[in-house]
Amino acid sequence: MNSPRTPVDTNPGIAPLAVLPIFLRLAGKRAVVAGGNAGAAWKAKLLAAAGAAVEVFAPEPSDDMRRAPAEAAEGSIAIRERAWRAEDLDGAAFAIAALEDEPECAAFVAAARAAGAIVNAVDRPHLCDAQFGAIVNRSPLVVGISTDGAAPVFGQAIRSRIEALLPQGFARWAAAAKEWRDAASARLASFRARRDFWERFSDRALAHPDRDPGPADLADLLAGPDATSGGERGSVALVGAGPGDPELLTLKAVRALRTADIILYDDLVAPEILDYARREARTMLVGKTGHGPSCRQDEINALMVRLAREGKRVVRLKGGDPLIFGRAGEEIEACVKAGVPVEVVPGISAVQGAAARLAAPLTHRALARRLQVMAGHDHGGALPADVNWSALADPSATTAIYMPRRTLERLLATGIERGLAPDTAAVAVINATRPGEQVIRATAATLANAVASSACGGPILVMLGEALRPRREASAVRGRRTA
Repeated sequence: MNSPRTPVDTNPGIAPLAVLPIFLRLAGKRAVVAGGNAGAAWKAKLLAAAGAAVEVFAPEPSDDMRRAPAEAAEGSIAIRERAWRAEDLDGAAFAIAALEDEPECAAFVAAARAAGAIVNAVDRPHLCDAQFGAIVNRSPLVVGISTDGAAPVFGQAIRSRIEALLPQGFARWAAAAKEWRDAASARLASFRARRDFWERFSDRALAHPDRDPGPADLADLLAGPDATSGGERGSVALVGAGPGDPELLTLKAVRALRTADIILYDDLVAPEILDYARREARTMLVGKTGHGPSCRQDEINALMVRLAREGKRVVRLKGGDPLIFGRAGEEIEACVKAGVPVEVVPGISAVQGAAARLAAPLTHRALARRLQVMAGHDHGGALPADVNWSALADPSATTAIYMPRRTLERLLATGIERGLAPDTAAVAVINATRPGEQVIRATAATLANAVASSACGGPILVMLGEALRPRREASAVRGRRTA
């Protein structure tokens, strides 16, 4: 017989915290800073920015500190050119020790605590009640980052990432939230209704971060989900995912992914890039692979339009840049014809990504005055019939050839017959900027065989031109051709 079992609460609760993140109101309160170096000046300005009346005690203030009173964003900063005394801490809500001498610093901390102040000691975590983290300021939206003093530079690096993800316009939406809170609470009686209101508010702020929220937004949001869903139009954004490396995404591309309801993406998009999408977003593979099974373009166009007409924010995510061999023209035309708002978010192109990895210039004032981009195959996968052979043979141009895997041998052979120098520097980059990237360096005469001998699959980009030749070799070739 089984023994009885007592119900157990399995909620994991809150994991241990190294520090408690809190946000402290200092407006109209007194703060004291002991020390006058540049670091102390920054802390004094930070306290003043929060509205504090700051008094600085420093026998020899630095130039940074002397400028601080005029640079206070809010509150005030007053400098007393003398050493601190215990009575200076009376009535202080916050105190900072920026002192070189450890015993003096410990004495200041003890006096501040005795006066009831919260204390920070610069570069002495063991004496701190509170520490300053890295700050992202979209006030009244404020983000604080702490590493518990372990790695401030790491905290700053994370702050830079968050700065990139939060548009400046969020400050206006956060200010509107503060202004509208009472009106929302008065109009919406139930917790569920208020929760729905703020969810709709957040969706609208994320979708339109760069415009000022106004009375019409508040009226729509208060009217309820039916009214707002009718007022919110669907849209399409053609977004460049870059050649593969997620770190090459533009900030605007990341924001588009963060606010998308549905993401339609190609096989060439690196899976890691979809990690930038919000968890609630629906992702759909509309695969388009070279010479393999692919979704029809007219089906993709129809799907985009239908989803946008349903009020969805659709991101059409494409490898590289959507305007370079990404069929953007057909998709833009379909949206315009259907009356669907459409925008284009450019991406790092495959040729830019590949050249950057090679540290090879695409133009060079002595070697290449022109960059040209061409497709390596036509709609049927064959060599295009309209190749401009004289342009391909131009020794002052750099040529990027997209997707030429099946046509490369014939393209280069014909190019050489039509005037392309056989010893022209040639590079094939397979899986550019991705972990499996392979680079094959050769000449126009030898590249096709070298690529055929490679077992590496994936998207291929070929580049031709003297600017791609390693510098020492390029100098020798330039001298030989001008002799």
